Amino acid sequence: MRNKILIPTLIITALAVFFSFRYIGGDSGGDSNDAEHKTILNTVMAVLSQGHYAPRPIDDAFSQSVYDKTLESLDYEKRFFLQSDVDNLSAYRDKIDDEIKDNSLEFFDKVNSLFLQRVNVSEGYYKTILSKPFTFSSNEEIELDGKKMSYAKNEDDMKARWEKYLKYRVLAKYIDLKNAEDKKAKDSTKYKPRDFATLEKEARETIGKVQDRFFKRLKKMNDNDRFAVFMNSITGSEDPHTDFLPPEDKKRFDEMMSGSFIGIGASLQQQEDGKIKVASIITGSPAWKQGHLKAEDVIEKVAQGEQTPVDVEGMETDEVVKLIRGPKDTEVRLSVKHNDGTKEVVPIIRGTVDYEDAFAKSAIIENHGKKIGYIYLPEFYADFSGNGSGHYSGKDVAAEVTKLKAENVDGIVLDLRNNGGGSLTDVVDMAGLFVGKGPVVQVRASGNQSVTLKSQESTPLYTGPLAIMVNNGSASASEIMAAAMQDYGRAVIIGTNTFGKGTVQKLVALDQFVNASMRDQIIAAFNRAKGGEATYDGIGSLKLTIQKFYRVNGGSTQLKGVTPDIILPDAYEQLDNIGERRDKAALPWDKINPSNYKIWDYPPALAALRANSKKRVEANETFKIIKQTGDRLKIQQDNNIMPLNEAKFVAKQKESEALSKKIEELDKIASPITVQNLRSDMSRVNMDSSSRTKNNEWLKALKKDVYIAETTNVLNDWITSTAKVVKMSPAQAE
Repeated sequence: MRNKILIPTLIITALAVFFSFRYIGGDSGGDSNDAEHKTILNTVMAVLSQGHYAPRPIDDAFSQSVYDKTLESLDYEKRFFLQSDVDNLSAYRDKIDDEIKDNSLEFFDKVNSLFLQRVNVSEGYYKTILSKPFTFSSNEEIELDGKKMSYAKNEDDMKARWEKYLKYRVLAKYIDLKNAEDKKAKDSTKYKPRDFATLEKEARETIGKVQDRFFKRLKKMNDNDRFAVFMNSITGSEDPHTDFLPPEDKKRFDEMMSGSFIGIGASLQQQEDGKIKVASIITGSPAWKQGHLKAEDVIEKVAQGEQTPVDVEGMETDEVVKLIRGPKDTEVRLSVKHNDGTKEVVPIIRGTVDYEDAFAKSAIIENHGKKIGYIYLPEFYADFSGNGSGHYSGKDVAAEVTKLKAENVDGIVLDLRNNGGGSLTDVVDMAGLFVGKGPVVQVRASGNQSVTLKSQESTPLYTGPLAIMVNNGSASASEIMAAAMQDYGRAVIIGTNTFGKGTVQKLVALDQFVNASMRDQIIAAFNRAKGGEATYDGIGSLKLTIQKFYRVNGGSTQLKGVTPDIILPDAYEQLDNIGERRDKAALPWDKINPSNYKIWDYPPALAALRANSKKRVEANETFKIIKQTGDRLKIQQDNNIMPLNEAKFVAKQKESEALSKKIEELDKIASPITVQNLRSDMSRVNMDSSSRTKNNEWLKALKKDVYIAETTNVLNDWITSTAKVVKMSPAQAE
């Protein structure tokens, strides 16, 4: 039976024993929040200590991590806390571990109170500052990287910081308005552009409304919201994938969309600071196909096509969703700040978000006389409903391989770029399609208990040349697949270093560890504090890291990921906050004993393939532009200082636009490859006009993909060298 990885029964049993001998309530006092918060703290810490794969010691180092993460989460841009506030709080930096052991919330109560005070003070700054006009002729600059900023020395210093920040926001808005005016004047000689004073005033008024929404959002946050921030500073100090989910977040986490709808296919989430962040991208959606919008991006503005962008900071999530939604085939432009600090305007054409796009599909690529089968796999999906009637990625890929063999392809490409993983069972089955029976991955739980998962395929379905495409968005199951094929010498891995997520998580409901007596105390305390009858919604859940993956060669996929055999240029490869390595709390790489496995009889000649690819890449204009873009992104990440001078601000904008235009021009250059559908897919493709249009767009995108073109070049080299040097035996032939 196919299942998701389940939390070991041993862990649940251990936790039950733990709680049976310990009172988890602490002193509930007379405050409902205090009682509930202490219950949550105690319960989470118990689950972490008993159930986490590698629980960290609760010591001074852990305390320092929680302290730093809490302040960063509440005030990353350092626009609230003064240096004196931080000095006051610093006494707790080495004491939070002791408070956790004593089930005390003294640090949280202190930082929570201080934060509320500073929000109220800062609210007065922006109204005064925005009441007066700005000029943009000085040589002032602003640092936008919160990690490089120090805290304001005093209130005068904080006021000056807010003035610079608001001036930057107004300048950016003014430039948007001025560009719109210039376009109108260019389109119509009769149009008279509005003057500086009028545009500057409109920009100030717009930013004022943005700040109104922002502070309204901050004031809507309650103690429970800020306590969730504190708890996630604790869980995030264990590892980046262990999270505390309050009851409301758990409900949203459980909500599943069904059918199809018109949109861009991005799930949004409101941050504590009022920013709107992309929580996830739905595979196969318009946003996913466009490729530039990523999870963790902050959406700063939304524009309807070429219309003036609307600032969304401080807006409620549903307000932003309304701006993003619209009729099919219309354009929405999102001004986003990527996780690396860089900014981009992402245009997306709204369309049908259809889950069929999330399934495996294939095409045939012809390059220099060779037929290459291309399989696109966006995720390792599986039907976990238990009825067995749904899709499984392992079976679907097997079907695509069978169809490609019937087309007599010379080689196969499996594209796992931006594939975040999924079903472990399916990745094991899929590996067996290419290597037959044998170990695929080792899974180790806490206590060094490890299990080797093996493919049960008696013989491989396909034995010809195989390439697997990966990038920094390839994670978890994708890394298992790529690592296994690399260790066996079965495929050439091409692209950029993978994400490095080699851990397994399980969602654990915390309420199962809270007894009826404690629930009654929480409800009674709430009634005393608020009056009336309270409804118990539970204390939330914990997404808990319980296991770790290891390759068949013994090395972990955690942190380091999988390094491709042939590395291609990538715009993000120089950035130091991409993938698992961006978080200091990430679990380390390590190694265990290798499995007993046999290297493939006809591995690719990697040295020759690598040398030939390097020559082509160095001569390729598109890859040159990608490298230049990477250099610019690295400079931007290292130097987030923006000018507050209009001329210099515009000049910096134009630098970014110039490279974007070059890439657009390169997209128009004819590709050396041709792409077509399989004969067996034509009835599905021609089902209706919508299917034909969707298919044509997909084939067009494949043809323009420089990474696919180079991957097929590499396979051509392999196919050619194999034909010259090794003649397959009848047993190996297809």
